[in-house]
Amino acid sequence: MIDTETGRLLSVESLRVVVSRTKADVVDDVSFTLDAGEVLGLVGESGSGKTTVALALMGHARRGLKIDGGRVLLEGRDVLEFDDELRQLRGASIAYVAQDPVSALNPALKVGTQLREIFSAHPQAKADGGVDARIQQLLADVRLDAVDSVLHSYPHQLSGGQQQRVMLAMAFACRPKLIILDEPTTGLDVSTQRHVLDTIRTLCTKYHVGAVYVSHDLAVVGDIANTIGVMYAGRLVELGVVGSSFRAPAHPYTRGLLRAIPSPDRAHVLEGMEGQPPRPGSRPEGCFFAARCGYREDACTVSFPDPVVVDDGGHWARCRRAQEITVLPPLGELPRREHAGRMEGSRPLLQITNLSAAYGVKPVLHNVTLSVRPHRCLALVGESGAGKTTLARCIVGLHSNWTGEIGFKDKPLPTDRRRRGPDAIRTMQYIFQNPYTSLNPRKTVGQLVEQPLRQLLDLPRREREARVVRALEDASLTAAYADRYPDQLSGGERQRVAIARALAVEPELLVCDEVTSALDVSVQAAIVELLHRLQMTHGLTLVLITHNLALVRSLADDVVILRDGEVVEQGDSVLDRPQSEYAVQLLADVPTLSLA
Repeated sequence: MIDTETGRLLSVESLRVVVSRTKADVVDDVSFTLDAGEVLGLVGESGSGKTTVALALMGHARRGLKIDGGRVLLEGRDVLEFDDELRQLRGASIAYVAQDPVSALNPALKVGTQLREIFSAHPQAKADGGVDARIQQLLADVRLDAVDSVLHSYPHQLSGGQQQRVMLAMAFACRPKLIILDEPTTGLDVSTQRHVLDTIRTLCTKYHVGAVYVSHDLAVVGDIANTIGVMYAGRLVELGVVGSSFRAPAHPYTRGLLRAIPSPDRAHVLEGMEGQPPRPGSRPEGCFFAARCGYREDACTVSFPDPVVVDDGGHWARCRRAQEITVLPPLGELPRREHAGRMEGSRPLLQITNLSAAYGVKPVLHNVTLSVRPHRCLALVGESGAGKTTLARCIVGLHSNWTGEIGFKDKPLPTDRRRRGPDAIRTMQYIFQNPYTSLNPRKTVGQLVEQPLRQLLDLPRREREARVVRALEDASLTAAYADRYPDQLSGGERQRVAIARALAVEPELLVCDEVTSALDVSVQAAIVELLHRLQMTHGLTLVLITHNLALVRSLADDVVILRDGEVVEQGDSVLDRPQSEYAVQLLADVPTLSLA
């Protein structure tokens, strides 16, 4: 049933969510509509309020928050006024797909048991053919072919893509009217991401389901959504059809996000935005983006702007200069990247020959041979489970169960890190994927950056302190950060601290393991530009592990594609002239945006 007054499946009106204790608004004045069969993308940086809005659509607020105003009309009925009906509504009429299927699925129950639980909670959803027939159909819908194998598996026995498909099957089990997807492809490789996106699009069209897709990846949203809503500091600052919003963004913040997106087709300089969004309780008068905006005028700091309609298709933005901004030159005109690696050396800095590695008796890498020349960036790419991180850990000595040879500066390296000696460890540093778990929360930033100096170099205290400050400044931080703890930093700042810690001992090779996968697109751009600048100024050699092929184009000189532990293709022209079918398919799976 559709709301007979508005003709809409979903209407959100002036939604407001506040901190319970202080009443400071986390989300305010958010309004949008959604039709059946359509996908609305909600994008923005971390802390912008995307997930808060998504949860409020189910009448839910996270601990410490409460919904303080507005309406969420699903087929004309206000979800926020439901009481006892709300439990039945969730799962039956509104379904939710979480970002991390590992934590969302019960690790102690088999997949089949968890799917059957849905029909126990919602018996009205059973099909005429019974529960087993419906489950078979669900798994077929999400392209899980080995049905019996999946049903008898525990979640940890499935790949990340399979786990996410199980989540989609559970979400669509009751044929809901509305499905909310909270970053469902974050952390997935491009091929798995493509399959999951295709599955979502097919299911929404087939069953006429409306979807709200939350993400910080604008390229993914542009690939799947009909309409895009841009969130900033708890406000919806721009809303419009994907095509017009991306080709001619009307808000400076949207424009800034688009300029930070790497392109898989062209190496260009990425432009991150300086500054941080204001937090709840400390938001200024006027436009919240004014402090970071290059188009602000005096009135912007006085009052919050009203929506300005920029075209007949319902495209609007909360910016006084929206009409001017839409006619600025195309975003495709960005400066091209000049790669640091053009000043290459003649002999490899790192040479890997016939490397095979295993976990216990399970082989992971098979006869991998590659070389990394000085001052260049080598990207290791491939699907999840290809062996990228295992190879990186072998290089730095964190994984010792390998055979073959790794030579660094023409000297063979022992398999065990403890036998390599402090100088070999110092010259080869590793930056971990997750900035939230790689830093000791009990130590200050200064202590974290100083730690490798204490372990690897015999330096007096003053010299160590000077190096800490220098490393922080090299990582685009100030000396004031030395006294802070990790929980006082943003994700981007934490990753900069991890980079500073690696830089402090003046390495020659940096191994970067998915260092931007957990970061917003703007912060990702800033980190990429930082790595490129460090490569230029410090003469660093980089090994970049990533599944983001667009990012590879912006930073890497050479590419190695791994599949099932074997090198499929390598060289400096892989992205331009791929020779293998696998490389061609990987590139075809990358979501792209046409910004011209």
